[in-house]
Amino acid sequence: MLLGADNARPVDVVFINSPLKNYDLSPRYNDFTLPVLGLGYIATYAHQQGLNVGVLDAEALGLGISQIISLVNGIKPRWVGLNLLAPTFRYSVDILRGLDAEIAVMLGGHQAKAMPWQILSDLRIPRIDALILGEGEARVTALLNDLTRRSELPGVWWRDNTGKVCQSDPPSSKYATFWLAPDINTLPFVDRTFLVQDPFENERGVIEANLVGSRGCPYDCSFCSAAVSVNPDISIRTRDPQNIIAEMEYLAMRYGATAFRFVDDLFLASPAFMRKCLAAFKEHDIGGKFTWEATGRINILSRAPDPLLDLMKETGCREVALGIESGSERLLNYMGKRITPDMTKGTVQALTSRGINVKGYFILGFPTESHSDLEDTIRIIHELWDISDREAGTFRCSVFEFRPYPGTPEWNRLMATGRYREEDLLRYESVDLTDNGQIRELLERDEFNFSVNQQFGEVPISFVRERLTLIMMEQKERLSTGPDHVQRLHLALRA
Repeated sequence: MLLGADNARPVDVVFINSPLKNYDLSPRYNDFTLPVLGLGYIATYAHQQGLNVGVLDAEALGLGISQIISLVNGIKPRWVGLNLLAPTFRYSVDILRGLDAEIAVMLGGHQAKAMPWQILSDLRIPRIDALILGEGEARVTALLNDLTRRSELPGVWWRDNTGKVCQSDPPSSKYATFWLAPDINTLPFVDRTFLVQDPFENERGVIEANLVGSRGCPYDCSFCSAAVSVNPDISIRTRDPQNIIAEMEYLAMRYGATAFRFVDDLFLASPAFMRKCLAAFKEHDIGGKFTWEATGRINILSRAPDPLLDLMKETGCREVALGIESGSERLLNYMGKRITPDMTKGTVQALTSRGINVKGYFILGFPTESHSDLEDTIRIIHELWDISDREAGTFRCSVFEFRPYPGTPEWNRLMATGRYREEDLLRYESVDLTDNGQIRELLERDEFNFSVNQQFGEVPISFVRERLTLIMMEQKERLSTGPDHVQRLHLALRA
């Protein structure tokens, strides 16, 4: 279960990806989750510096809290590292409370960055030897080699033996850049032995691998923990196309991968990078050897010239994932999305007409959302299905209930109203939309069904979940039987 470590010698560190549920108590319905590429980068970097590193992806493995604690204590590493995220924070605390006292603890991730004081002051966590804000490859490795360096490395906090919260001295900007924003073209490719399910065989019987082409995001969507206002320390960087191509070729040679998914925010969100990267893809005949998928920005793709969209298809683009979020223009403006419903429909039509599939992400139950706003979202999903039914490419949706993330603009707006307590917005719980596993259409997305059980807009949570469930069942039915049968299902569900 521990991936990547050399069991013949003492383990320096175990990096844990905490589960979204306590699988001691609740079953796991889906059997696939995205790989933890962030931990993979850190583990690979530390391994290349000679450290004995292991990754325990408890979510991918469906491990319960007691299993995790027993495994780690049995391994007896010098250090444990956890990537703190709001939905898994409660389980991370439970894990830390169960670890042997002599194991040193380092923490990172979005939650650590958004709430360092609160986390370091949380005495439920027995010890915190290093809390690292931002990108961690170089600083994690330095601390694993020499903990005394924590006072000189930028963006490192800790709790000392007296319970005092301490911070490192701020370094010069030149010195800080070396540690906080590594050159992503010089980082080693992620060692896939640290990942549970990557590369993997996808539903088409093709070997697929996940990649990161950039770091940072220039946008400020109010709900997103990658928003630029949340991460002023992160410089926005894209990998050199030759570096990306080299990793694709390596994964093809080593694992037989011929399909790739770029999971970062910026891959199709920068016109200059798109032109540079797609030109390199064409030069290396990527479209003749591989297919690829990427996230994109509607405001960028809606203005992209036809030759650039044609080049996407020519170089192997199979699908683009778009953060559509809502069909309500008012709500899109409130979110800071910089898009309109008409831009969304035009972009989906432009892509699907070229045979490029589109996956659209949507949020229901957003703060200030009215019944009319929610129905606008349901309506645009059906309109986008109708558009793609006439084109060579397909459109599919993935709909989520809104949940607030600490440090985001939306979190700050909610707290400023005075109607919410911090502890209430952090009380993430799994929501079973599968009806104890009976609704088969929703089993594969079980890992995404969690909530803080607060009503943030006009629409009651029960109605939000009802609409979410219906639309996702309809989407699943479309994928398996086609649009005509779905229309009959839709009418039956409405009856």
